[in-house]
Amino acid sequence: MDDEAGGPMNQEVENVELELFLEGIYRYYGFDFRHYIRSSLLRRIQNRLRIEGIPTITRLLDQVLRDKDMLDKVLHDFSIRVTEMFRDPGFFRALRQEVIPYLRGLPEIRIWHAGCATGEEVYSMAILLKEEGLTQRSKIYATDMSESAIEKCQRGAYPLKQMQIYTKNYMEAGGMIAFSEYYQTDHQFAYFLPELRDNIMFAQHNLVTDGSFNEFHLIICRNVMIYFDTTLQQQVHKLFYSSLAAEGFLGLGNKESIVQLDKHLQYVEFNPNERIYRKATLGGEAAK
Repeated sequence: MDDEAGGPMNQEVENVELELFLEGIYRYYGFDFRHYIRSSLLRRIQNRLRIEGIPTITRLLDQVLRDKDMLDKVLHDFSIRVTEMFRDPGFFRALRQEVIPYLRGLPEIRIWHAGCATGEEVYSMAILLKEEGLTQRSKIYATDMSESAIEKCQRGAYPLKQMQIYTKNYMEAGGMIAFSEYYQTDHQFAYFLPELRDNIMFAQHNLVTDGSFNEFHLIICRNVMIYFDTTLQQQVHKLFYSSLAAEGFLGLGNKESIVQLDKHLQYVEFNPNERIYRKATLGGEAAK
């Protein structure tokens, strides 16, 4: 055995501390990260230890259990925040050109952005629906486990320096007008028009522990499940499948797929290049 810093003994202790940390948060607060990829969680925890000047994960757990403000910091650390407006423009172009024609025939369109982070893709969808003349018939549900992320999503304010890349994404996704028509600015932020939020419902929702709350025609959850182990991915996919209307659509991230799904969760590869799938009918197919 080796007790030098960074040696096998130290790593084993850290692994035990991490297990106890995740179990403690789950048992005391109900937030379940026990099936997240360990390497990703450990990096985020180590960064929090450096910021706070706390020497060990055990000490951090002690603070989390006694101080909800510290819990909020950890939840913020664990939330997935890598996003941007019209991220992967080809995905949004496929939604516009291939999925919207099917949704257009519905009397009401319900869309769930699960794990929406700070909401950039939610506002992207709101803009797309507005340009397609579907805003009045649509309801977007934007959810994330992080309360602070939802608050940022509700504000709809994003750094002005990001607008150049967002504008480029918007145009590549099939944007119809000048992107600047959708926001106002000051010297630091771009504030998206309040009318874009009229049909958006914001709520805190944990994909790991919370259940379905409606039936949706389109569910978008992109680059979130790459942080889940196989067991948790299966669990979340069952949640999505049960939440989709007949022949509803599921949009995943470019590193995610439905390859290892339970055989009872049947989808048609609607646009496999952009990771868009359609819930199969009882006969195993969905209309294309």
